[in-house]
Amino acid sequence: MTKKLKSADLLALGFMTFAFFLGAGNMIFPPMAGLNASSDLAPAILGFLLTAVGLPLLTIIAVALAGGGLDALAKVLPKRAALALCVVLYLILGPFFATPRTSLVAYELGFEPFVGGGWVSQALYSVLFFGVTFWLAIRPGKLLAVVGKVITPVLLVLLAAIAVMLVVAPLGEPVASAAAWQKAPFAKGFLEGYLTMDTLGALLFGLVVVNALKARGVEDRKLQFRYLCVAGVIAATGLALVYITLFQLGATAGAVVNNPKEGSEVLVPAIEALFGAAGLYVLAAVVTLACLTTAVGLTSSCAEYFSDTFKKISHVQVAAVVCAFSALVANVGLVQLINISVPVLFFVYPIAIALVALRLLAVVLGEHRRGQQQVVAVTALFALLDGVHATGLTMPKWLNHLPLFEEKMVWLVPTALVMLLMALFRRARDVRSEVMN
Repeated sequence: MTKKLKSADLLALGFMTFAFFLGAGNMIFPPMAGLNASSDLAPAILGFLLTAVGLPLLTIIAVALAGGGLDALAKVLPKRAALALCVVLYLILGPFFATPRTSLVAYELGFEPFVGGGWVSQALYSVLFFGVTFWLAIRPGKLLAVVGKVITPVLLVLLAAIAVMLVVAPLGEPVASAAAWQKAPFAKGFLEGYLTMDTLGALLFGLVVVNALKARGVEDRKLQFRYLCVAGVIAATGLALVYITLFQLGATAGAVVNNPKEGSEVLVPAIEALFGAAGLYVLAAVVTLACLTTAVGLTSSCAEYFSDTFKKISHVQVAAVVCAFSALVANVGLVQLINISVPVLFFVYPIAIALVALRLLAVVLGEHRRGQQQVVAVTALFALLDGVHATGLTMPKWLNHLPLFEEKMVWLVPTALVMLLMALFRRARDVRSEVMN
């Protein structure tokens, strides 16, 4: 007989989901975006929330409907293409980009301000950080208790203190937005949300939450779906509040920062100005806890996928490899890692969005396999243009005539058109079937 969760356990499940999302990118990108979009804050926040909150929530729902993670959504593709896509996305969210970034942000914001820099201290920190990550990741049954009931409430209290101080003692008035943000604040905010990798993370975390539910004795699929949706709503609400707070922090920080190149150079002086020297300790605690919980979720998800897909390797072995490789990549440097990841994200993000849309709109679009594959193929083709464009390479001038090319969202219109055609063909088949009957 399946077990039902108590209200307190369901709330803890939501906190755990929220904690998985609230990691490295969530702390450093909103303050920088807020500073750049100071006088155009509302549309910038709206665009950012769409990709960093709305899409992850829809992705969790899609995962719940599909009854699995990324591999379940990717079944619409040919077998080899689905496997290749899953492996690539798990590597991006695992040892190549997202997981090493958690250690880098935790080091630069939570450790370096107190001891100074240097490759030796960074290397030692990354080894310690991923040692703890490995210990937690191979104990998935403890995730709900450790993350949901202990770490996240502390993290929320610390973030609430920042929000209160912004109201009581704001840093200053918003300054003029950067030129690119003045031109298209919504589109810039939408694309900035890519960098959090929240939608991609939702493809992984949904499966982690399902496994946590199973560990608690919840085997009924309908209950799992309901609990996963509730957890997603709790996580989305928490993320939205955090992002709005950090955007506002960045928008009012113009007087205390000097030509910052990344979010950490906005966050550190802003927090110090709000709380004094003690604020740096608050920031260190928030960032370290947030990054650690995200690293655990990503590592556990990667281990789950690769051990299930390639039967000859165990969960523990995969987790060890992910943590070891992440510790190595973490010594590349935060700015360099972000610069490398941007073109890749501009390519893979639209593909993930297309897969989620196909699942959520299945009632309207139908589930014709070839039609679904054509949607993904068109999305991938035009997303590749966005990815190449994001590298800074010179592009042919005729591409400027494509809708949303300058905004690096050229995939959106073709994908929408193919989905519309798919819906029309589905309706035509239904009408023909009704006439024949």
